[in-house]
Amino acid sequence: MNFYSTRGFGPVSGAEAIVKGLADDGGLFVPETFPKVTSEEINDLCSLEYAERSAYVMSRFLTDFTYEELLSYTQKAYARFDGDAAPLTKVDDGFFLLELWHGPTLAFKDIALTVLPYLLTASKKKIGKNTKTQILVATSGDTGKAALEGFKDVDGTEITVLYPAEGVSDMQKKQMTTTEGKNVHVLGVKGNFDDAQNAVKRIFASETMKKAFADVGYELSSANSINFGRLVPQIAYYFSSYCDLVNAEEIEVGQEINFVVPSGNFGNILAGYYAKRMGLPVQHLIVASNKNDVLTDFFATGRYDANRTFHKTISPSMDILVSSNLERLLYEMEDRNAESVKELMTSLKEYGFYRVDEDIVYDKIPEFFGYCSNEEETKNTMDNFYDDYTYLIDPHTAVGVSAFFKYMGEVYDDTTPTVVVGTASPYKFPQSVLEAVGKIKEEDAEKAAKKLSRLTSTEIPEAISALSSKPVLHEKVADKKDIESEVLAFVGGKV
Repeated sequence: MNFYSTRGFGPVSGAEAIVKGLADDGGLFVPETFPKVTSEEINDLCSLEYAERSAYVMSRFLTDFTYEELLSYTQKAYARFDGDAAPLTKVDDGFFLLELWHGPTLAFKDIALTVLPYLLTASKKKIGKNTKTQILVATSGDTGKAALEGFKDVDGTEITVLYPAEGVSDMQKKQMTTTEGKNVHVLGVKGNFDDAQNAVKRIFASETMKKAFADVGYELSSANSINFGRLVPQIAYYFSSYCDLVNAEEIEVGQEINFVVPSGNFGNILAGYYAKRMGLPVQHLIVASNKNDVLTDFFATGRYDANRTFHKTISPSMDILVSSNLERLLYEMEDRNAESVKELMTSLKEYGFYRVDEDIVYDKIPEFFGYCSNEEETKNTMDNFYDDYTYLIDPHTAVGVSAFFKYMGEVYDDTTPTVVVGTASPYKFPQSVLEAVGKIKEEDAEKAAKKLSRLTSTEIPEAISALSSKPVLHEKVADKKDIESEVLAFVGGKV
């Protein structure tokens, strides 16, 4: 299968799209078509293990790889998980939680970022690339550690992660800044996630920066969900959760379900949309946002306006005003008209907003609903969920649960089974969870984790408890204007 940029560049192969990460024209790679998966094929997937389901879904897009190649990657990747990679838990009648935090860094990003290093390494061989690869990542919290862990000590790569220095949780920061590995670099940015993400996009678009990296032997690529190789493994867990519902006799093959997805950069829920386009029976995709409600407004009005107050919240991975992956959805909404997408993205870059006719939103993507939760609602959801179900959830998953109940209150006659996509371990945000469920304020993250464990009789994950003995190895913080030079300096280059 070939891939094209949302702004017109292409075609390229799947391997080329993975190696490039971002298209030469600044657009995002999308498949030339959506491969169809029949009810019979979904039924066949139900008898498979998660790694097999994942390899099958990816094989439908990445046709320059064999199923056996992809299966070898997924089996090695998910062997690093604590049990099932994506278990589904029944919360209540018709209400389920997809637990995506059982990987090495306790966040859903592990699902893709444990596989991506295998995909990238193999893709380079397939297209005859012998140069080293500089992986450049912007993170709002969880992607950074997952990418560092995935690419740590992978031959032929260097990985640099940019994060908002004061815009991630203490545990997220500690996870990143203590990462070992001869090829890992971490840079705090004096600004928010959008500043870090914009810097990454500038570097990819700059011929000067590309040449500067080439001069020291590197080509640029990305591990953010702008890279299709990061996005495609995420499609699999939508199919997998559907199969689990079938196996549990909660639904029959062909019956529709809903998904509720905490959303920041829009990659997670976009994977659900791609699953639906492939034939997965999905009725509604419910976009859950925190106080940074730019997506909620877009799905209600068609206006995307990033010219608004940026809020630092207790769900920091969703503190985003420019959701990059929405560009892929716009491409479908605009009937794959790259010129239209280019105009919208130019408007966003120059003026901070764009507008799509409301009728297009309602007609082209009627499956999407958007809801947002403020800080108090998020805290109350964590508290009530624990009281009602003796189940700890993190602030991001709580935003999703809050959106689910708002949706049910608005569409009260919908009895469609609904899956909330859980995104991270509560122990990555112990201060916020402890305050919500125990009404205890504790500024120190390690102390908060211990108190939360005692209060709820739950075990602190080893990936968190081990942080206390690890030294901080990456302390550098840069002004926005110095990001390019700092990133180049990591590999011995100069602007």
